[in-house]
Amino acid sequence: MRNEREYVEYVQARMPWLRRLAYRLCGQWSAADDLVQECLVALYRHWRRASEADSVDGYVRVMLVHTYLAERERSWTRRVRPVADVIGPATPPLAGAEHRIDLLAALTKLSRGQRAVLVLRYWEDLDVAQTAVALGCSTGTVKSQTSYAIAALRRLLPNYEPEGSDTP
Repeated sequence: MRNEREYVEYVQARMPWLRRLAYRLCGQWSAADDLVQECLVALYRHWRRASEADSVDGYVRVMLVHTYLAERERSWTRRVRPVADVIGPATPPLAGAEHRIDLLAALTKLSRGQRAVLVLRYWEDLDVAQTAVALGCSTGTVKSQTSYAIAALRRLLPNYEPEGSDTP
């Protein structure tokens, strides 16, 4: 079946991206893997519509974000977390890794919506309009949530200096 083969090829090619995006949203590899799995099941059911979209990646991104945001509305039995966390793929240490760890920890303290806005805007490099489409909200909401999220991060990380900052 051609559609099924296309689906499998797409998933195989985009799995690392999907896992990274899900991890950035969830902050835990086990939760990210669950989120990706749930999204891929829905994608399989809607593959024909997704494959006809202008951007399959954009369509899947919206699905993943909506699944993430809907998580809080699920029953508590679906939100139970395992004790041990699945370790993600090994990556070499990055310059400024200690700042990255602090930033990722601070992101977990934001609301789901604020975290989603920051991940889409700054990690996925979407503009305000694209982020609004992915979240299903207005551009004004994206702007205000981005502003609130950045203000919250500044409160959580008062001594944080972004990489490349010229301040001593």
